[in-house]
Amino acid sequence: MQTRLLLILAIFFGYCSYGQSRKNTPLKATYITEDIQLDGELNENIWSKADKISDFWQYFPSDTIAAKHQTSVQIAYNETTLFIGIRAEAPNKNYVVTSLRRDFRGSRNDNVTIIFDTFNDGANAFGFGITPYGVRREFLIASGGANFDNFNFTWDVKWKGESKIYEDYYTAEIAIPFTSLKFEEGATKWRFRPYRFNLQTNETSTSFQVPQAQILANLAFMNEVEFEKPLGKSRTPFALIPYINGLTQKDFENNTSETKFLVGGDAKIAIGDGLNLDLTLNPDFSNVEVDNIFTNLTRFELRLPERRQFFIDNSDLFSSFGNFFGEARPFFSRRIGLARDADDDLIQNDIIAGARLSGKLNKDWRLGVMSIQTAADETNEIASNNNSMVAIQRKVGQRSNIGAFIVNRERFKDYSFSDVNDKYNRVFGVDYNLASADNTWSGRYYLHKSVNPDDSSGNLSAQAMTTYNKNNWIFTNDWAYVDEDFTADLGFVPRTDIFKMGNFVQRFFIPKHSTSVNRNAASVLFINYFRPNLDFKLADYFLRASWSTRFTNNSEINVSYTNSYIFLTDEFDPTRKDGGNPLPGDQGYTFSQAEMRFTSNNTNLFTYSLNTTLGQFFNGNRYSFGARLGYRLQPWAQFSLDMNYDGIKLPDPYESADYWLVTPRVDVTFNKSIFFTALAQYSNQRDNLGINARLQWRFAPLSDLFLVYNDNYAIDNFGPRFRSVNLKMTYWLNL
Repeated sequence: MQTRLLLILAIFFGYCSYGQSRKNTPLKATYITEDIQLDGELNENIWSKADKISDFWQYFPSDTIAAKHQTSVQIAYNETTLFIGIRAEAPNKNYVVTSLRRDFRGSRNDNVTIIFDTFNDGANAFGFGITPYGVRREFLIASGGANFDNFNFTWDVKWKGESKIYEDYYTAEIAIPFTSLKFEEGATKWRFRPYRFNLQTNETSTSFQVPQAQILANLAFMNEVEFEKPLGKSRTPFALIPYINGLTQKDFENNTSETKFLVGGDAKIAIGDGLNLDLTLNPDFSNVEVDNIFTNLTRFELRLPERRQFFIDNSDLFSSFGNFFGEARPFFSRRIGLARDADDDLIQNDIIAGARLSGKLNKDWRLGVMSIQTAADETNEIASNNNSMVAIQRKVGQRSNIGAFIVNRERFKDYSFSDVNDKYNRVFGVDYNLASADNTWSGRYYLHKSVNPDDSSGNLSAQAMTTYNKNNWIFTNDWAYVDEDFTADLGFVPRTDIFKMGNFVQRFFIPKHSTSVNRNAASVLFINYFRPNLDFKLADYFLRASWSTRFTNNSEINVSYTNSYIFLTDEFDPTRKDGGNPLPGDQGYTFSQAEMRFTSNNTNLFTYSLNTTLGQFFNGNRYSFGARLGYRLQPWAQFSLDMNYDGIKLPDPYESADYWLVTPRVDVTFNKSIFFTALAQYSNQRDNLGINARLQWRFAPLSDLFLVYNDNYAIDNFGPRFRSVNLKMTYWLNL
């Protein structure tokens, strides 16, 4: 009996150790000399014998069991190319593929995605994904992928991929030129991990077990790939990306029109194994998608994402410094190319030229250097400025880093309209970013100082933010300070003279036997803002208690209750009406609101979300309602309608308002090369109806022909305001 028990225990522990070793055993990448025909069929001899990684774990709806529909991934390579073979099991052929357009949204499409941490630093990675229809996406991960701001889906690079659909599985072949990646010469292994969205069964799976409380693509949870033969030198070619753009536009309000022909372009030059030199001359960003319009009921500016390609590679080296919650960022690239005119309106400011050197110096060190010159516009009283930044970052421990930077905005010429105190603005500082090996502990700690010609003392910004994430608990403690005189002309600083104390706690509840509920979550957020220059008078507090339920069919409901206090030092009109009667300053306002939001299963052909906010608002009331309706004709077209109503009811003599924001949109993909998008954005808060239509033909890899139409109309006195038509061609040439 005792012998039998020992034998059973030996078999059990042997099996457990075997399973654990299989999960952590590196995947062997096979070196090949034969050709692979990229047709998605996996019929080459190499795929029958190459090592594979399989036995995927569920991430959703559970994170503790094996995936019901398994996936296997194999890797082979030659001197120039990395090849990936994929086989993904499925119950049938009814895949969810919303579009044929490149750079699809991962969570809304069946796909397999692979991330590569080529420098094994746990901080930066490349991502490549493919759907059963052979549609591709690529993206960059920064700062370990610890939050959704660390993913950049605007990045573009040359690679190929094809898929093949069978009765109960699909296969795919991917070919990534080594010239599209950065890595260390002589490398013998990378960290990597494949994961999969199987939307037929609402199952998300991954080759390395990831807790649901963590982001799926977090770089703390990775496998390894070992190369049979050491890799050669990273040989990213010299890339030249010229453009030509014919533009005609008319300003109806000023009764001016203009037709012009623009020529310019970018260049990308590889320096060593890890550095990129990006150059731009007379850049043009007319093909960038239109920014979403928001109804702004706050006292502060809203921060919009950067979409311009020149700023994308290694963007975290420049933009990740400063406050984690965006209260004091020393550099915000969208400041470059925009300026305030004599009437304090924000208008486009031409960029003459720019250069960026960024990337890896070695395994532990990263460097970023940037200089961009903007043009003078004396008619609008805008000076020419040089905008520069130098940043350096060193890895500390397994996944943490420490960095230092200086940002400089300087005017080298005096103008009759310029002020001597506006000659320059400089910000410098040090940041420490904490990330433990398993991401249980994370945080940001920094100290920054700004310098201006009239600088006297202070001008500091600082933060100490720590997060604990383990066993379905999340705790965050945040302390932040922004001095009244802290100034970052190239940054994002919504307000100054604040001392912040914030605390957040969240608990996940995972039902063990429910077939409909995936998880529940309860959270409490409490933030206090004090004014140091007013004897630390309480300026704001925000208390929010929330409950959310995520269902196994991917739908989700959230309810919350908030209690807020705002002390207005200056008068403020929350309706932002011209000539309105603002609320008086030097007074505090306490109010409470309840909010509910429901999001349907986004894999259905028809999708919708609903949200409402009811309650008090300053000394009055607020009634808000929003909805998003969507329908797709898979995979050719998507139609959506976004609507939002905000009713602000304040007592006389203060302003009340009824604000509507309506955005219909159609997105048609005729094939994998020709796309059409049209949208209208109606906002009576901004007195504007904007229409944008864009036809895109990708006639060669990363080379496009765009036809873009923009039209804007005033609403109150309906009539045209501004109209433009662009015909633009870009061509990516590797030399």
